Amino acid sequence: MAEEAKAKGNAAFSSGDFSAAVRHFSDAIALAPTNHVLYSNRSAAYASLQQYSEALADAKKTVELKPDWSKGYSRLGAAHQGLGHLDDAVSAYKKGLEIDPNNQALKSGLADAQAAASRPPPPPMGSSPFGDTFQGPEMWTKLTADPTTRAYLQQPDFLKMMQDIQRNPNNLNIYLKDPRVMQALGVLLNVKLRTAPEGADFPESSSPERKRPAESEPAKEPESEPEPMEIGGEEKEAKERKAKAQKEKEAGNAAYKKKDFETAIQHYTKAIELDDEDISFITNRAAVYLEMGQYEECIKDCDKAVERGRELRSDYKMVARALTRKGTALVKMAKCSKDYEPAIETFQKALTEHRNPDTLKKLNEAEKAKKDLEQQEYFDPKLADEEREKGNEYFKQQKYPEAIKHYTESLRRNPNDPKAYSNRAACYTKLGALPEGLKDAEKCIELDPTFSKGYTRKGAVQFFMKEYDKALETYQEGLKHDPSNQELLDGVRRCIEQINKASRGEISPEELKERQAKAMQDPEIQNILSDPVMRQVLIDFQENPKAAQEHTKNPQVMNKIQKLVSAGIVQLR
Repeated sequence: MAEEAKAKGNAAFSSGDFSAAVRHFSDAIALAPTNHVLYSNRSAAYASLQQYSEALADAKKTVELKPDWSKGYSRLGAAHQGLGHLDDAVSAYKKGLEIDPNNQALKSGLADAQAAASRPPPPPMGSSPFGDTFQGPEMWTKLTADPTTRAYLQQPDFLKMMQDIQRNPNNLNIYLKDPRVMQALGVLLNVKLRTAPEGADFPESSSPERKRPAESEPAKEPESEPEPMEIGGEEKEAKERKAKAQKEKEAGNAAYKKKDFETAIQHYTKAIELDDEDISFITNRAAVYLEMGQYEECIKDCDKAVERGRELRSDYKMVARALTRKGTALVKMAKCSKDYEPAIETFQKALTEHRNPDTLKKLNEAEKAKKDLEQQEYFDPKLADEEREKGNEYFKQQKYPEAIKHYTESLRRNPNDPKAYSNRAACYTKLGALPEGLKDAEKCIELDPTFSKGYTRKGAVQFFMKEYDKALETYQEGLKHDPSNQELLDGVRRCIEQINKASRGEISPEELKERQAKAMQDPEIQNILSDPVMRQVLIDFQENPKAAQEHTKNPQVMNKIQKLVSAGIVQLR
């Protein structure tokens, strides 16, 4: 029978045997070729095998058979995204949201597809061979589904590592020594794993967990698959109570939309009394308390929903929603930076249950608010000046690490002091920490574009990094604000000397090789060399003196030629 084959397919999917799942779902389809759920399930299995073309065909069939079922569009979007058809993926998710505007899976998929579409294409050289493994919504789905990695997702340091890897797959090499990352990579590559991804919320009959319909905000109920069966007296009574509870919820939703909050609470409370196995009634009441500003009551309901949801093994999205709502209430109650800590922790727990873009946004906002408040609470310009003076004393004694410590404390007390950034940049330069020195010098200029020290610090760092053309530009920019500054004038002179040496070929082969290697990593140099017009210009300089003479009249062309000369890429004779 089709149901028996489907059950086998579900079991195989849950154990991570996706190939077997495909076979069983195919058997079920042969027996029930008009059952849209079977095509949806097989699409999920194909997607887990990264056979996205087959997944797309099944997703299209699902939508064809039941065009008003939102999950079909979720499958369609995931398949398109797997194939790299990002515009089609966005379109599919949007169509699904037209049917079910509150469907979190569709919202999450849409956010991921739009983010992927807005990212520039990965560089052809030096990219991670596992880059695709970490893209799209499937990564968090698989990590949440696997018992081992699901536990890791409750650890903030692991969560941050995986977020960093997803932003830039090249960072994988940084974290490979962590056994948790290796375990996660195995799960994502389907190597000896047991997983049950988010997309496998298969139709109702065969899952060992009781999945609850997604709660409205409050809003309309998502469609559930009918399960025609004969029921006895007790079951009939229970079903009637559930039906009454749903009517109370709908009445509560209507009252909520009208902002009749007291009435909404009454209806949700009756729904809870009639059916204590649907935590959406509790989270909806929590939403009302949140709107009313009764944050303590909201938090109590959210805690109750989480506890009851775990007892019932409810859909993890519902548990995540309760945690997110609790975090929102805690943010509303926050009066100082420490008050944000429990809210941030709660949002992080919610993300381990279900990676929802709205929750992630709330987490980022809470972290920023906490940081801003900490800065406000710590702000003291007088103490900042004292710390800067202590740093100056250590600088004079050539105790640069100690000076950095005091300059850093000065900036914590007053983050808008360009002098502290300038002084710390000088310390970093003395210690050879050039990237840190460059960052501080640039911040100094950003805070006060007329402060000449910022330009001398930045130019010095660039000079030591042998980026003479960039250093020259920095010194010249500083001279616009302080034309007679001797440090800036000396910097210009030193840069011109080094550039002229390169153009005359007066540097050692080792230095030339080093300068060229550094230059080839510069995006600006790469763009010049990849420009067809500039390639023709370089050819003309070698083979066509008359054309070369014309090129010298073009200031933009000569500026680019000068950059190549400064970088040691070409020489003018």
